[in-house]
This record gives sequence, C-alpha cells and structure tokens, in this order.
Amino acid sequence: MAGEANDTMFAEERKLKIIDILNQNKKVTVAELVHLFNVSSATIRSDLRELDDKGQIIRTHGGAIIESGAGFEPDTEQKRDLNLAAKQQIARIAIELINDGDTVIFDTGTTILELAKLLSQGHRITAVTNDFEIGRVLEDMNSISILMLGGEVRKKFHCTVGAAGINMLGQLSVDKAFIGTNSLSISKGASTPNLQQAETKKAMIASAKKVILLCSNRKLGKDSFAHFASLDRIDTLVMEQIDDNEKHEFEELGVEVLTG
Repeated sequence: MAGEANDTMFAEERKLKIIDILNQNKKVTVAELVHLFNVSSATIRSDLRELDDKGQIIRTHGGAIIESGAGFEPDTEQKRDLNLAAKQQIARIAIELINDGDTVIFDTGTTILELAKLLSQGHRITAVTNDFEIGRVLEDMNSISILMLGGEVRKKFHCTVGAAGINMLGQLSVDKAFIGTNSLSISKGASTPNLQQAETKKAMIASAKKVILLCSNRKLGKDSFAHFASLDRIDTLVMEQIDDNEKHEFEELGVEVLTG
C-alpha cells in the first residue's frame, strides 16, 4: 500500500513538473519528458492525456503546449491532431449543410480542413478559401470550382490574410461561409488571437448569406484578443457536444445549434 501511495505521489509530482516546464518554455516533447523523468513514453502520454482532459495543457502530435493569455495561438502543425475526433465529428455534421450548386467560403483551420476532406466528386459547388491545404484537398475534385484568396502568407498557418483577400471578398456574394474560431463566449461572440485573421474572417462573414461557425466544446467560454463576430452575425453553431443550458442560451439569442 505504501508503495502504491508513493507511486501516486510521484505521478502527481511529475505532472506538476510538466506544467512548470510548459509555463517556462511554452512547449515540450514526449522524448524530452521521457529523458527527464526516466519513464516510458506510454507513461508520459498518459500524463499528458490527463492534463489535457483537465484543460491544463494542450496535447499536440509528439508533445504538448500551454495556453498563455488571449494572444496565444498554436500553429497549424501543433493543432493538426489536437482534439481530432471532435473536429471530425463536427465536420460530419457540417457536411450535411452543403448542397449542390452552393457557393461556399471555407475559412482556414484544421476543423474546416476536416470538413473539406468529406467533400466528394458528387458535390458540385464553388469554393472560396484562403487556406492552402483546403485548396489542395479540393483540387482533386473535378466537380468543385475553387477560388483562392490572395494576400500575405501567414507563415506556419498555411493561409493568406490582408487587404488583397479582403478586397476580393468585398466583390463576392456567397450562399454559405464555414468559419472557424479560437474562442467563443455568449457575451463577446467569436474571437481569434490575430488581428489580420480577424479582419479576414469579418470579410468572409460579410460576403455570406448564411454564416456557420464550427467550434469545439473546449473553446466555449473563452475570449481571444481579436473579436470578429458577435452572436447576431452567426446563423448556425456546429459543435461535437454542448451542455443543455449553454445550448439554450445560444438558441435564445437566435443561433441554431447543431451537435452530434
């Protein structure tokens, strides 16, 4: 019994040390933690999973990062496998909202990318996007016409932002815009850490007849630095899950909420 207690204590101490490392360095790899604590990679992944489930860190492919204020934003590679099951579930709900003949804006982001992957040769739509990876996925589908937005390349985020793309969006009118977000709150709406990204999202929303926000549950109740849409600009919210009380709050404000 004493041995089990000591093992538990050491595990808790190890997790506290992991958080301390992340607070100092903002990121860490599984390999670094295995070397530091002299334990197996399975043990470290278990620690990271528990800390992630508690919302204390963010697991990434091969390690972890930690949020640091409203201006914090992991890059595309760090986000790629983060909360992947939820992103795929959200995408499966959202794909049902796309009809043949639609003109559709696909915002940048790993959740929107999962949606793009579900499109097939059977979908006959016109797609507008500022995301290189989404453009590459859609390029293989002969039935989909693609308009890539210009602008400044946002390095490590695989997308464009800035005046050129915003000006292009000002000349368009589309049926639907699928928008991603870093944070969402009842009081302040949708937000993202980067000002240029926020301005591009605003232009996408202004060009669309219907705005569909894709957002994982872990982003609820949070605010990032740059706000781009109050709830009255959002027609439909797609999530993997949501508390009944929170869902009712959104619906009272006129937002349709779709979940898995």
